Amino acid sequence: MNKLTVPINERDHLRGSPDAPVVLVEYGDFECPHCGAAYGVVKKLERDLPDTLAVVFRQFPLVEVHPHAQLAAEAAEAAGAQGSFWKMHDLLFEHQEALAPADLVRYAAALHLDMERFASDLSGHVFLPKVQNDMKGGLQSGIRGTPTFFINGVLHQGGYDEASLLGSIMLVAAGAD
Repeated sequence: MNKLTVPINERDHLRGSPDAPVVLVEYGDFECPHCGAAYGVVKKLERDLPDTLAVVFRQFPLVEVHPHAQLAAEAAEAAGAQGSFWKMHDLLFEHQEALAPADLVRYAAALHLDMERFASDLSGHVFLPKVQNDMKGGLQSGIRGTPTFFINGVLHQGGYDEASLLGSIMLVAAGAD
């Protein structure tokens, strides 16, 4: 049974209550079609389980097969530095087919980010170390692909469809009572 080797910490992006009985950690890639499919499932689970579930997203861009994933990950982190990680996260997944640098700048403008800072952060790869640290932690936890989920620190062995994730979440939630 694989466990999450890097505990949730202040560098993570958490959506939901930090006191939620179940925390779902996703290692994902913004250009991965499987992560795109899982995105809708996770959003639905968040809506359906607001008092039960919190979500953490960690970067795991598969640069060998997704040429835009690395810069998209850096763009999400740059947006996060301006308080808009989750808004950028959602935009990137909702527009997976458009992740070129010009697209990332357009999304940042739509979010009313400080464009000079955003452009500087991207061109200087300011958040590349954060992305690399997420990836290193994922590799230490045994990740081989995306999306990969951990539920309360334990690797989710099932699929990323709604029934599989919901079933695992509810089992963990029942044990958390």
